Amino acid sequence: MFIPLKDDNPLKLIRFQYVSLAVIILNVLVFFLTGPLRGDEALLLTEVGFGVVPSELLDQTRFPNPAFNPVAEPLTLITYMFLHAGWLHLLSNMAFMWVFADNVEDAFGSVGFALFYLLCGVAAAMTHVLMLPNSHDPLVGASGAVSGVLAAYLLLYPRARVWVLVVMPIPIKIPAWIVLGGWIVLQVVSLYMESADVQEVAWWAHIGGFGMGLVFTLLLRSPLFVRNTERAH
Repeated sequence: MFIPLKDDNPLKLIRFQYVSLAVIILNVLVFFLTGPLRGDEALLLTEVGFGVVPSELLDQTRFPNPAFNPVAEPLTLITYMFLHAGWLHLLSNMAFMWVFADNVEDAFGSVGFALFYLLCGVAAAMTHVLMLPNSHDPLVGASGAVSGVLAAYLLLYPRARVWVLVVMPIPIKIPAWIVLGGWIVLQVVSLYMESADVQEVAWWAHIGGFGMGLVFTLLLRSPLFVRNTERAH
């Protein structure tokens, strides 16, 4: 496990990463309003009500209590990615957002990045649902959407260098392709080491978000290169 601290990749086209910062702030605010500070029962209601429950999304299970169904089930494909189950869950996702999302926003533009982020999050949730259709456990967290951001960064800035903490409390500086390539390998290995019936971490969502981020960025890489070249001049 490693923790990214910063990269050496300055912004070139936008003045500031407003959307990336807004996503981080929104996640933190939602955590304080709905997180463990409100107690386990309130947290469960929030996760089941606003998280993605595969069996419920596929209409295999319906909770009779209206408190468990505050929004239409398809909307949970959006709401789930702004919820987190604990401090470590929140801080790890937001650390990756802070280090990598600004440059992806720089490449896509703020509006384009917002759409990209949400689409990767939806794709991540649908991958999780399709692979675990009978699960009654709610999926929450920004991990799937953030995984898409990591995929875009890997394709767009593979040679950027990133400061990370790896085991020892001494940061090291390594190329982004090693950091992010190692990250996706870890997801795949962890998926196959964990029981298919009991998954404490939504590995399929991570992989689905990363895969969709790769597809979107590959399809848009040429237009992005032209756009960024024109704006740079």
